[in-house]
Amino acid sequence: MPFTADAIAAQQVQECLKSLYNLVQETEKKRQQSEHGLNAAYKFQNSQDEKNQHFQQMELKNLYKTAVAQAEQEEEVLRKALQKITEIRNIKNERRIQARHAGNKETIRCGAWMKMLLSSAQTLPLFVSKIGEKPPPLCGAIPAEPNYYAKVGDMVAALVKVADGDGDNWILAEVLSYTHATNKYEVDDILEEQNQKKRHILSKKYVVPLPLMRANPETDPSALFPQGTVVMALYPQTSCFYKAIVNKLPQTPTDEYEVLFEDFSYANGYSPPLYVAQRYVIAIKQKTKQA
Repeated sequence: MPFTADAIAAQQVQECLKSLYNLVQETEKKRQQSEHGLNAAYKFQNSQDEKNQHFQQMELKNLYKTAVAQAEQEEEVLRKALQKITEIRNIKNERRIQARHAGNKETIRCGAWMKMLLSSAQTLPLFVSKIGEKPPPLCGAIPAEPNYYAKVGDMVAALVKVADGDGDNWILAEVLSYTHATNKYEVDDILEEQNQKKRHILSKKYVVPLPLMRANPETDPSALFPQGTVVMALYPQTSCFYKAIVNKLPQTPTDEYEVLFEDFSYANGYSPPLYVAQRYVIAIKQKTKQA
């Protein structure tokens, strides 16, 4: 009997999980080796005397070289483990897309969607730069390259017409397809059951790809929006992006932005501080009424 798509995907995930388990075990071994190497270097350094200083300096230098090499080996295994996690995410996402194309799209309630969106933002891969390496496009606040187009299944901000009146709004949507000949996307509103028009055909200029990686504030602060920057941010518990000002930046990889949404019901024109994940904070785009 031929394997079903679900069975194949499940087998691929299981293989990745086995590899991930082995990599986690290997990471712990490398960590212990690295820790032992550092302790040996510290112990030797503290035991030095004034005799044979040249020899001792050479020996200490060798110990530190060994410790650095061991730390690099640990880093390499950790990066392999992170790559396996990414592979698992990609397999599951690809299977979800295949199921949708086969007409098996399940109905998810609004509350469940909100939890999924939060989880998706919290588990978005973290970019861990090497020495001298710059954050790539779509890492944190780094925009996509001009010729970039979002892939099928990617989340984007899309400018669509409001169903019950004139005007338009930026919504959170999922890419169904992109046609190079026309430079147009086909996207689905993620909360389609609440909208009369569920599917939209949009020019590329009305679609903004969301970050594919989180920026680490501790190592790559330049990949975050500076304080005071005017941005578009996903209003909590909704699927719409609104104009906001960055009030406070994330301090750790798991922190969110603190933003002030434009809200003229308040005397100062802005809402009290609200928190929005990096994935849902993007560069401001001027609303342009579509034809």
